[in-house]
Amino acid sequence: MKITSSGKGLSEITEDVLIVPVFEGDTPREGSLAALDHLTGGQIAELFAEGDFDCKRDRSVFLRNGGARAVKRLLLYGGGSADSLDSLSVQRLAGGAMRLLADRGVRTAAFLLSEKLDGATSAQAIVEGAMLGQMSCGLYRTIDRPKSQVEELVLVRESAGEMHLDRAIEVGRCMAEAANFARSLGFEPSNIMTPTELARRAREMAEREGLGCEVLDENEMKSLGMGALLAVSRGSQEPAQLIVISYEPEDGGRDARAPRSDLIALVGKGITFDSGGISIKPADKMEEMKYDMGGGAAVIGAMQAIAKLKPSVPVMGVIPAAENLPSGRAVKPGDVVRSLSGKTIEVVNTDAEGRLVLCDAITYAISRGAKVIVDAATLTGACVIALGEARAAVMGTDQRLIDELISAGEQCGERLWQMPFDDDYGEMIRSDIADIKNIGNRTGGSITGGWFLKHFAGEVPWAHMDIAGTAWTEVEKPYIARGATGFGARLMANFVMNRAASS
Repeated sequence: MKITSSGKGLSEITEDVLIVPVFEGDTPREGSLAALDHLTGGQIAELFAEGDFDCKRDRSVFLRNGGARAVKRLLLYGGGSADSLDSLSVQRLAGGAMRLLADRGVRTAAFLLSEKLDGATSAQAIVEGAMLGQMSCGLYRTIDRPKSQVEELVLVRESAGEMHLDRAIEVGRCMAEAANFARSLGFEPSNIMTPTELARRAREMAEREGLGCEVLDENEMKSLGMGALLAVSRGSQEPAQLIVISYEPEDGGRDARAPRSDLIALVGKGITFDSGGISIKPADKMEEMKYDMGGGAAVIGAMQAIAKLKPSVPVMGVIPAAENLPSGRAVKPGDVVRSLSGKTIEVVNTDAEGRLVLCDAITYAISRGAKVIVDAATLTGACVIALGEARAAVMGTDQRLIDELISAGEQCGERLWQMPFDDDYGEMIRSDIADIKNIGNRTGGSITGGWFLKHFAGEVPWAHMDIAGTAWTEVEKPYIARGATGFGARLMANFVMNRAASS
């Protein structure tokens, strides 16, 4: 979708439709609504007078040709209260409006930046929301295929003053493309999106964007000693892959292989299908376990955005990819495996497999010189129960890092909630036979999952994001399709950009 900005007057807009955000308290007697009411010959005032439209969130009405305007149609779209406007609410407004247009054959649209949305921050949020709203999950439909998409969006500034929005539009595009790329990986069924295919698409993206990419196969991982990761893939005929994507800033030809004091590692769980293994899951909704690679997809998406936005710090994305299936070769409850770090792990429950692949990936990132580690994973059902779809959990060993992630999430509407991380939780995963066991009791599951990973982060500043409730949405929303959300891609890219700006 082509996205530009314009300062042309309301009577000069010639796109197929003009999207007009309307907030509680707005009336056709003032501002842009008054101007549009004049151009429509009083149609907007009539709508308000007859009670045919209110300004509550996601309420909408179309006005067709009439009056002295050039645009063919107006879409009045309710934004709710303007007092609580933030990046997330603006994104949802734009996404909801754009999704309405898909059913109406609209090719070009204009979006009015009223005084409540007049700024670069709002412009970026509109771009992100519009592009996220455009995406459909119907990859393999042969009937009732998704409707055509809007090809061009123009942000129309209401204010008379000059404002340069090119950078905001470009950043918004990069972020939305990153999230949508992550979503496209998640939408794929697991018979297509195997660990090998995930690695192929990551390598393809890296080559396109000028990133480094290497993929370790099972023989290489075995020689390194990645017993925890390989224990997960044992039950599947699909081989595990360790995907490593690297970004190096341009700084005068410095040797990219030389150690860096500021290397950031983004680690993402890439379980392309999770049956639970021998500790098999219930059949109900097991098909959703194709989304268990949401953390890995988010890291791949974040690396794409980082390549485009070019921060001044080096970044490494590490995605351990595997299938978790039961078979005669599968790891069993009660087995003990040795991780890359040398720590031994009692596998009490084979459905707690994400932490097994992540612990070896974290150790590997440290061995490659990572000075900061952020991991993202659809790790626990306990997190879904605790926080639902509204926020992901965050915990870790470095409060500055956690605060930076929370702030980065607020920037893009991917919100985090910090969980407690007391030593008492760590006691719950002590093992009698090994150094640690991979699951505690039924309480505090999200936190004990994080505590397991803490054992492998060592002294490196580390934070863990449990995105199990936010990586996909079970129902279609006005602003986004059902399925993968790409949660974490924009958050991690924002975090890296902010860290680079402050260094």
